[in-house]
Amino acid sequence: MINKILIANRGEIALRVIRACKEMGIGTVAVFSEADRNSLHVRFADEAVCVGPAPSKDSYLNIPAIITAAHITNADAIHPGYGFLAENDEFVRICESHNINFIGPSSDSISKMGNKSVAKTTMKEAGVPVVPGSEGIVIDVADALRLAEEIGYPVMLKAVAGGGGKGMRLVHDKDELESAFNLARLEAEKFFSNAGIYIEKFIAYSRHIEIQVFGDKHGNIIHLNERECSTQRRHQKLIEEAPSVIVDADLRRRMGEASILGARAVNYIGPGTIEYLVDDKGNFYFMEMNTRIQVEHPVTEEALKIDLIKEQIQVAAGEKLSLKTSEPLYHSIECRINAEDPEHNFRPTPGTIQAFNLPGGNGVRVDTHAYQGYTIPSYYDSLVAKLIVSAPDRNTAIRKMSRALDEFVIEGIKTTIPFHKKMMENPDFINGNIDTKYLERVDWKSF
Repeated sequence: MINKILIANRGEIALRVIRACKEMGIGTVAVFSEADRNSLHVRFADEAVCVGPAPSKDSYLNIPAIITAAHITNADAIHPGYGFLAENDEFVRICESHNINFIGPSSDSISKMGNKSVAKTTMKEAGVPVVPGSEGIVIDVADALRLAEEIGYPVMLKAVAGGGGKGMRLVHDKDELESAFNLARLEAEKFFSNAGIYIEKFIAYSRHIEIQVFGDKHGNIIHLNERECSTQRRHQKLIEEAPSVIVDADLRRRMGEASILGARAVNYIGPGTIEYLVDDKGNFYFMEMNTRIQVEHPVTEEALKIDLIKEQIQVAAGEKLSLKTSEPLYHSIECRINAEDPEHNFRPTPGTIQAFNLPGGNGVRVDTHAYQGYTIPSYYDSLVAKLIVSAPDRNTAIRKMSRALDEFVIEGIKTTIPFHKKMMENPDFINGNIDTKYLERVDWKSF
């Protein structure tokens, strides 16, 4: 039994977990920084504890403060959401040492998948296809040059502890490699305190397809089909959908089976996502595993009409999986509405929301923590809302998303809504002709 859950996060994901807990009859504790004192997750939780000043390192990443908050409120479990401490294996070990149920995978699973080089080796040994590349960390520029010649240009340099597009450089030929290698190392050290770099073959015109997996404490592991995340900018996802236009039943089966092998190799518990690149010939290659619930989990929920957060909590409490692998029931699309100005290179636009109108109607869902009068702080991620639609087929879903975007009014700050409106009218998007580098080749304003 889980009686009370502390949500070690903020924003829409904290609200998402609180809603699931309330429907399950489980008590909730919100933690918040001084900048988030007026946030909705603080208002709607049963209890709330301030864990520090605005900067993340002093609040949402402050492990002693979060553990103390769990103790003083008698929370017997912690849900990490995504980001912050969700994939911090040391935090999981600390929770375990304090007899707090961490709602997520084991520290060992997180550790193995957190290091991209170790993750790649683990998946390769499990029989999962991987992108050709180095077996481990690239020692120096000379080693990088040798490996790049063996693999063949273009190649991608990646931080072993990376994420969010940081510590990554695309290298087209040997003349670019030395400066790219040094810059990638510097960026990796800055963002992850780990300068380790590995190298992979760059798959041109690739699609970003991820498989949702789910395991329980009884050894059961399933997959819940794919999500397509190819519409992205600088490795940051902007639009996700399920199912993918390029994945047929056979490819879905093969990717699903490979993903189960990968998850089983690390004894995975809870929801996780295995991400792949798929080339224009239908070959798929492992990129990384996210050992947490993902931002885009509502896409799978709406395609299959399930609740991943409730299932996650039930599995953490020791129950067997109740979900089964099944074909998608609906086509679902998610647009990330960020506080960014797409007209000016998507620069962040923190500020106060002066007007706020949410879209509605059948098959329209909005996950948000924002409201009229809410101030978007400059300290955290720029996500304001996730707009998700579902419909019997993709064309209907696109039209529904276009209509919902027209109804979504946010005034006082710039958002990515204009970009998404353009995408829903873009013939390439409508016809499914998108790859991960599409937005680097075209100007979205010209659609």
